[in-house]
Amino acid sequence: MIDLAALASLRAVATHGSVVAAADALGYTPSAVSQQVKRLERQTGVPLLERVGRGVMLTGHGRHLVDAGSRLLSDLEEVQAGLHRRAGTVAGHLRVTAFSTAMRGLVAPAVRALRDAHPELTLALTEREPWDTVDLVASGQTDLGVVHSWGDVPLAIPEHLATTHLARDVADVVVPPEHRLAGRARVSPHDLVDEDWIATPEGTICRQWLTRMYDGTGRLPRIAHQSMEFDSHLAMVRAGLGIALVPRLGRQPLGDGLVAVAAHDPEPTREIVAVHRRSMTESPAVAAVLASLAR
Repeated sequence: MIDLAALASLRAVATHGSVVAAADALGYTPSAVSQQVKRLERQTGVPLLERVGRGVMLTGHGRHLVDAGSRLLSDLEEVQAGLHRRAGTVAGHLRVTAFSTAMRGLVAPAVRALRDAHPELTLALTEREPWDTVDLVASGQTDLGVVHSWGDVPLAIPEHLATTHLARDVADVVVPPEHRLAGRARVSPHDLVDEDWIATPEGTICRQWLTRMYDGTGRLPRIAHQSMEFDSHLAMVRAGLGIALVPRLGRQPLGDGLVAVAAHDPEPTREIVAVHRRSMTESPAVAAVLASLAR
């Protein structure tokens, strides 16, 4: 009989490209992952990994087992979800991954309410960027993810994942109170072409949206400073180092040192959605988490 835990370890090696990376993703030691793969080789009687230089790669047998075994693991997950639904209990352990502002403004308050309503349900929270979260859910390393997509900047969702719309978030242009635009009701990208921006790093979804906002101006946003955290953006704006585009979700109160100005043409909006594997659709725990997030 094939050991399902060992099969999950082999799939993690295939997904992450090495035993060390697989161990890190699963929360095991590299030695434990290696032992599980060796156990799987003894059970199947075929080699599943082969050495290439200082690393390893899956053999043809290993790739076949991962492809077929992934369907088996998905079927087993669906069976388990169905059993929990028949029992009618919200229990077990769910891994939830979300981006930073959703963690502050959406997930943390929801989890507190869930713990009170369903004491037999435990949740482990992890903070990651949306594209990482999609990959983690798709590969079975987390159970439910909260992600966002800005305007027409796409976020690819694999077909075996289900999505649930949670909220629509809006971002404002945040400036110091003495800024020339602080008294305006709203601004457009044409009003902002000569401004110094505090932005997230190149390649992030938020940075892509800021760049897309400038379409039609013949310019690119002038990035003066970069930071992943919007709280840092606010601190730098407060210090007079530039302006920032900051979402309302999870945003701390601005106080007297900052002014939020609405943006339009286009309005910077993002859709907040939850993703989970379709094989977990019948899980009462997943349903409870989704309901709490939507509220």
